[in-house]
Amino acid sequence: MTAIPHPLVTVARRLAAEILAPQAGRVDQEGVPASSIKAVKESGLLGVSAPKEYGGAGAPAAVAREVAEILAGACCSTWFVQTQHHTPVKLLTDSQLPVRERLLGPLSTGALLSGIAYAHLRSFPRVPVRAGYERGGWRFDGTVPWYTGWGLNDVMLLAGLTDTDEVVFAFTDAREQSGLRASSPMRLAALTAASTVSLELKGLRLPEEAVVLRTPREKFALVDLPRAANTNPAVFGVAYAALDLLAVHPDATATARSLRTRLDAVRRNAYALADHRRPQEHIADRLALKTRAYDLMRTATTAAIVAGGGRSLDMNRPAQRLAREGLFLLVQGQTSDVRGAHLGSLASP
Repeated sequence: MTAIPHPLVTVARRLAAEILAPQAGRVDQEGVPASSIKAVKESGLLGVSAPKEYGGAGAPAAVAREVAEILAGACCSTWFVQTQHHTPVKLLTDSQLPVRERLLGPLSTGALLSGIAYAHLRSFPRVPVRAGYERGGWRFDGTVPWYTGWGLNDVMLLAGLTDTDEVVFAFTDAREQSGLRASSPMRLAALTAASTVSLELKGLRLPEEAVVLRTPREKFALVDLPRAANTNPAVFGVAYAALDLLAVHPDATATARSLRTRLDAVRRNAYALADHRRPQEHIADRLALKTRAYDLMRTATTAAIVAGGGRSLDMNRPAQRLAREGLFLLVQGQTSDVRGAHLGSLASP
């Protein structure tokens, strides 16, 4: 945890304790409510990493990670909706194109919430979404397999691949419009509450001024590699939440203490690599720590279920919800490299 609590860490803890955690079970069954999104918007947390001159906090990466842990441990569905927002903010911060001045301020202050529709780029050589320049703008065609926060987000960051192997990132409203249709919300084993849909794109046209980035696909893949290899803070958030449940059982305190010590060590090492000045280095080490974090999260959630006995299987009990959320995090943002490393670790004696 941070040595000196940042104001936004304090805000996150209060939001988690007063709003997110008390209703997490109901949200899991009924969906993330607009009231939770309103609370997140008003908290300032959406601007944790955004530049101060645009209304954000400009906080260090360690603060953003701790905020993510707190939110994920309190209500993983709400965390998952809002976590999509931070990539668009980062792209806008680094961009010099006109869309920066139009959207960076509203996204930094929480006036708008953004989703993302670009994970399909990781499926290359399959190309689920094509982008082509047409009549002074861009046309998008294809299928976005996963889009989270439908009905909750205000805007989305969409990406497509051109015939010249260039990735085009552009913003559009997160609503049905000419050329864009959403499926019914998916029913998933976990995080159905986050309102995930697929999007059908048939001639969706966006103006040139909607574009935030154009970059060669190979360059995107190079930047994306360490990002996917680093451990997701939500994994630690869910694991620590499970250990908190475990610790209240008198016969499980030693187990909780042992697991927490091991988790602390993995967290410390994983974040040290995440902060490494050369993000393209130590990929194998990053992946090894990521899979170790997965193992400990799975062990922690399993232990919480075991300690609670049959009562843990009640859908109103947090132990089974955390276990299902952990299951989701095993594949969220997964790439072939991550999958290969994880499967390899599972095959080891």
